[in-house]
Formats: sequence, structure tokens, C-alpha cells
Amino acid sequence: MQGWQFWIDRGGTFTDIVAHAPDGRLISRKLLSENPEHYQDAAIQGIRTILDEHASDAIASIKMGTTVGTNALLERKGEKTALLITQGLQDCLRIGYQNRPDIFALHIQLPELLYATAVEVTERVNAQGEILTPLDKEDCHEKLHRLKQQGYKAIAIVLIHAWRYPDHEKAIAELAKAVGFEQISLSHQVSPLMKIVGRGDTTVVDAYLSPILKRYVNQVCNGIRDAEQNPDLMFMQSNGGLIEASHFQGKDCILSGPAGGMIGAVKTAAASGIGKLIAFDMGGTSTDVAHYDGQLERETETEVAGIRMRV
Repeated sequence: MQGWQFWIDRGGTFTDIVAHAPDGRLISRKLLSENPEHYQDAAIQGIRTILDEHASDAIASIKMGTTVGTNALLERKGEKTALLITQGLQDCLRIGYQNRPDIFALHIQLPELLYATAVEVTERVNAQGEILTPLDKEDCHEKLHRLKQQGYKAIAIVLIHAWRYPDHEKAIAELAKAVGFEQISLSHQVSPLMKIVGRGDTTVVDAYLSPILKRYVNQVCNGIRDAEQNPDLMFMQSNGGLIEASHFQGKDCILSGPAGGMIGAVKTAAASGIGKLIAFDMGGTSTDVAHYDGQLERETETEVAGIRMRV
């Protein structure tokens, strides 16, 4: 491949960069992820430094794992989010599944909700797709307008049975666009599966983190463009696969860093003939531990920082 390849792990404390030169050499750098007095973005700064040192400027590809979304979730620093849900189900996600991990606990501490407010929408579709209560668009528009005036920029739209009959969610999304919401997450797109709690939680996570993620992705893209480059830019997802920057979403970023580390550990161990291992990555913000017994395990439902996700 012509040009440089950059493989980057953007953590909460440090950013690690491995550069693969056109002649096959490997060069590594480590920078503070946040150092506003010296640079805006650690990944772009590291790329520029390496290219300047080697009097080169041709970049072929950049592949990046990031804990930007993970850290925003752990520290509860996502976008201010509102939940729009079918009338009568306002407390549905707070109630959840009533799981009791510690059955004898007398003082149960519920995790902090990601959405700041929940608003009920007048509508109801049954499991067969029959409209029991038509969508009240006028009332919905007024509620969306009030939310926008209150400073909300992100909304999660979660309607019952929308995974199969999404028309009402689509109609609300059109109203939200007209009002001016910047992030609109629809449950039938984010997690098109039955069970409103898992689907709803995942949609809220997506609305809560996607704006943070988009700002970071745009920051990286702008830095590359400033350097008059147009390389392939791909991000590691929680499932261990890469995706183009423009399609990278909040719901898919939570385990971006840990998944990249696990895939790398498995490949490295295989090169040495090792088929079983424990991977341990202690960072400045979070620590990731994983075990591998010869095959990768995949889970569609998981919990991170008290938040359920289903992807």
C-alpha cells in the first residue's frame, strides 16, 4: 500500500500511535490525550509529528479505537437527552426488568439515568400493527418545541412495538427535524428487536453519546483535511470490526478500545502458538480485562456502568 498507515488507540489519559511506513518500518508515539496548551487533538498531533520527522505527507489509512464514548458514559458527560415514549410508559426504563443482582441488599442504589426527562407521546399501536390511538402530531410538536426551548439537543424516540411498526417513530422524527434537534435516535433503527426496555435503553445510549462521538470524529476529520489529506478513516466498534467514520454511532462505541485490544491480543498470541489467554489493559481512566478460550464470545446484551445495551 502506498503511503503511511496509522493505527491509533485514543484513551482517556494517553493516546498511543503506531505508524506503518511505506518501507515497512514501525514507529510508535505516546501523547497525552488532553493537552490543549500544545495541541487540539492528540491523534492528529502524533500523525503530524511522525510525518514531519520523516519528511513525508502521504497517508493511506487511519484506523482508530477510542474510549471517548466509554469515558463519557462512565463519567456521565454525554449530551443532555430527552426520552419520548408511548403514553403510559414514562417510567418503563426506570423500572426496567426489576433485576436484583444482590438479592439480600437492603439499600438498593439504582444507576443514574442517562435521559434528563421523559415525555409521553399520545399514540399506541398493538403487536399486530393496528392503530389503537392515532399519533397526535400537534401535541407532539408542542412538546418537542418545549424541549428545544429547555435546551435539549438530543432525543431518543422509543415507541411500543416500533421495532415492527415504525411509522409513528418516523413521523415524530420528521417533526423533531423541523423543530431543530441535532441528534434524533429512533429505536427501530438503533435496536430493531422486541422488548421495549432493552431497545429503549440502547436508543437512549445512542442519543446520549452520538453527539460527543460526532464532535470527536469531526475534529479528527477536520485535522486531516487541514493537512490536505483524504485517507481512509475507520473506527473500531464494540464488535471488534472496523467501520467508516461517517457511520460510527454512539451505541457501537462503548467497547471500541477494549474490543481492539482483545482482537490484537488474540492475533498476537496466535502468532506465538498460544490459544488461551487473559488480556489486561490498565489505562488512566478505566481498566479492561478479558479472557479468551480459543474462540471469541459475542453477546448481544450487556451492561456497562449500570446501563443496559443491546446491539
